[in-house]
Amino acid sequence: MHPSGEQHVLEHGPLRAVVTEVGASLRSLTDDGRDLVVPFGADEVRPVYRGAVLAPWPNRVVDGRWRLDGVGAASGAEQQLALTEPPRGHALHGLLVWERYARTGGSSTAEADELELSARVVPQAGYPFAVDVVVSYRLDDAGLTTTVTGTGLGDDPAPWGCAAHPYLSAGTGRVDDWTAAVDASSYLEALGARMLPGEVRAVDGTPRDLRGGRPLAGVELDDALTGLAAGEDGLVRFTVVDARGTGAVVAWDPAVLPWVQVHTADRPEPELDRAGLAVEPMTCPPDAFNSGTDVVRLARGESASASWTISPLRGA
Repeated sequence: MHPSGEQHVLEHGPLRAVVTEVGASLRSLTDDGRDLVVPFGADEVRPVYRGAVLAPWPNRVVDGRWRLDGVGAASGAEQQLALTEPPRGHALHGLLVWERYARTGGSSTAEADELELSARVVPQAGYPFAVDVVVSYRLDDAGLTTTVTGTGLGDDPAPWGCAAHPYLSAGTGRVDDWTAAVDASSYLEALGARMLPGEVRAVDGTPRDLRGGRPLAGVELDDALTGLAAGEDGLVRFTVVDARGTGAVVAWDPAVLPWVQVHTADRPEPELDRAGLAVEPMTCPPDAFNSGTDVVRLARGESASASWTISPLRGA
């Protein structure tokens, strides 16, 4: 048995994806053998949340404590989550990143290769709610589309948010060799070593301004960007490219995912340091369970879905 569980392979033309049972994680995605995301090995414990699905919240809950008014019987009661980011003392990336997802669907046709995985968030200390989570993957000519759907199961509406956690790769080199671009006009301050959320500020004049493209050499980012501008098709696109214009792009609807965490993966481990660019479309910002910003509340039988697509950029 692999540490990440069963390996689900999807193939369509030159594109190939491997999704794991643990965390419904995207272990690899290649275009004719070229990496679009930084992979990890089948016999490796997934490092730094590579490719994981984050639910029922993305990013951090500060101190693991939260109190969200107006959520039924639990309204006003302080909740204490396990602290899964010990150096900063926060609860990080939800409750399912190390859970096993069961395969509940999928098919392979000439048009697409598809996979459906399901897991359940059960009521527990710090999150007394039940939510069914379905993660579907579709690999077709457009690339790999991931859709995450949460459905409330309890009498009390469950606070909900989700995100992706891929580390994009241009296929050659590392972060310092690439240029990143996204039309985002604002960012949420991350204050101090514990990255406590502050005010929303304009990106103008800061390294967070990726509009028009910014070379990443020497740039360190770990920021939640917002103020996302969609194109004519209603989607925002985040691109990472090398000097040849080869790379990867993530596209999503900013009305559903109005935030994106961008992290240049500055790490003490040489093999992880700046190996890929974390691009995490999020339905809500860091510490949303405390601020209430963009948090969805799922009553029994109510669902919320978010999708994003990773595609290759093949250059000239």
